[in-house]
Amino acid sequence: MSAARDELLARCVAWFAEHGVGDTSLRTLAAEVGTSHRMLLYHFGSREGLLAAVVQTVEQSERDLLQRLLHDVDDPYAAGLRFWEHVADSATTFAPLYFELAGHAMQGRPWAAGLRDWLADGWTEALTDLWVRLGRSHEEAAELARVNLAAVRGLLFALALTGDRTAADEGMRLLGERFGLPALGGGSDRSAPPTAPLGLTRPELRTLRTY
Repeated sequence: MSAARDELLARCVAWFAEHGVGDTSLRTLAAEVGTSHRMLLYHFGSREGLLAAVVQTVEQSERDLLQRLLHDVDDPYAAGLRFWEHVADSATTFAPLYFELAGHAMQGRPWAAGLRDWLADGWTEALTDLWVRLGRSHEEAAELARVNLAAVRGLLFALALTGDRTAADEGMRLLGERFGLPALGGGSDRSAPPTAPLGLTRPELRTLRTY
């Protein structure tokens, strides 16, 4: 991947993050980000190819964020909570595009082959590391990471569809209960089985929303 392509892709991601995707054409996008329709085609092949690259870039940056949080925040529960806040906040912008292109990847469209690989395996390492940090064996952590990812994707799908953030956060809380997550804050019982950073009330979410 060339530096020129990377820089152009970063401008496209930033523009979509601010304005959304909708039915923006390549010509409109080119004018907005200061390039030409021809250059977008040269680097990405088609509008679909560009959007696939955008989704993969956003997914990669979010995985990198989770890994940074796990490195920088001592409490893995709090790290996971901050990460949920981040992805839920951005769901209305990128989730519709994410799920649309995921469907294209499922259908085996050639330009989405790389995206299909990313969606299948791109999160495995980071989420497995989170579960290991929470005290699970590597084998169990890998299984829980797969289930955790599927559940969170389902909640984000519902959030993007309905816009109901309260319901999405409540879904995360209930998911945490199913995993046996002890509540954060005063009186936490850290001797309970460790699990995903999901079982928090809305006031706790607001308190920790600092990243």
